[in-house]
Amino acid sequence: MLQRERALIAAWDEELRRELPADADIFDVHVHLGHDVDGFRGDYEDLERLQARYGISLAFMFCLDEPDRHPAFRAANDRTLAYAERSGGRLVPFVRLDLAEQPVEEAVRCLDRGARGIKLHPRAQRFLLNDDRLAPIFELAADRRVPILIHGGRGLPPIADHLARLVDRYSGAQLIIAHAGIADLAGLVHYFGGRPGVYFDTSVWSPLDLMALYHEVSPEQVLYASDYPYGQQPASLLIALRTARASGLDEAQVRNMLAGTATRLAAGDRPEALSPPRGGGTFAQPMAFARIHQYLSMATPLLWTRQPDTVGVLGLALNACLERDGSQDERDRIRELLVTARDLWRVIPELEDENELRQISRATFRMIHLADILAVTTDA
Repeated sequence: MLQRERALIAAWDEELRRELPADADIFDVHVHLGHDVDGFRGDYEDLERLQARYGISLAFMFCLDEPDRHPAFRAANDRTLAYAERSGGRLVPFVRLDLAEQPVEEAVRCLDRGARGIKLHPRAQRFLLNDDRLAPIFELAADRRVPILIHGGRGLPPIADHLARLVDRYSGAQLIIAHAGIADLAGLVHYFGGRPGVYFDTSVWSPLDLMALYHEVSPEQVLYASDYPYGQQPASLLIALRTARASGLDEAQVRNMLAGTATRLAAGDRPEALSPPRGGGTFAQPMAFARIHQYLSMATPLLWTRQPDTVGVLGLALNACLERDGSQDERDRIRELLVTARDLWRVIPELEDENELRQISRATFRMIHLADILAVTTDA
């Protein structure tokens, strides 16, 4: 079964090459290396192979929520700096901080040794955005002219009000809001849409989140991101490309999203002039694809929580692929992905080895994610 999945991935790699602009540079602003307490691992050699395979030449890189994170992520940050040196400049290191453990001292230590940004994760490190300990970190980032990348995905309360106060107070601070800011998208785009120096990265699983983002912020505020090792290729690049084009970004704006804007940010250059948001406030798609997307949205949390498909949502999505309303080629491609996902999912309850279970679960999700990207962005 994994052989079939790998063959399909190879075919989608070719699809990705057709989607990419000719000779496109790619700068990934969100990758992790290390071992997370949740069991995920970002491996240097694996990342190097993936970046070579997909033509990714630069990346902002930081550690995971490491088992040896105490005190102050010091050991993990030292590994980050060593990985960056080993990469010969391909990996741009960020220092990860814990507000409870000398964050300013650790930030200064790592910035003095070559770190080029700061990573904050309020969910993992359990702080709110009204925490007084954030002020000196934003002040330091503004003084050193380095960006802060902050988790903006699942597991957070609304963050926009407090984050806006920090950015207003330390106007020189540049901010990357990870995961398209889905934790508080409405609030974040209200404060930061059209604001130079504030960016959103593309590391989400829902194509609709990115299409909503493009409707609210300038294309020059969106940065490509994979969230390796959580995000997988080629879906990570395809979701960014297909949603950008479905939203109406032109070729120059797509290239900026893939690398141009991040390259200027890494170099410390002034932000490019911002153009108006793209896309629309409504979304329309053929009914068959809407039904497929609905069922795949139901499948995703089941997979993440390692539950069997007792509801039969993949079967419903497969049946929706049989409708006869045009776009047969796209539905056939979705069906091929979902048949493979169904067969992989069926064996998950039988697996006892944790590594094999993780491998099969991720392969299953990769098939479903690719199918959903195609379902949402076809004729969008």
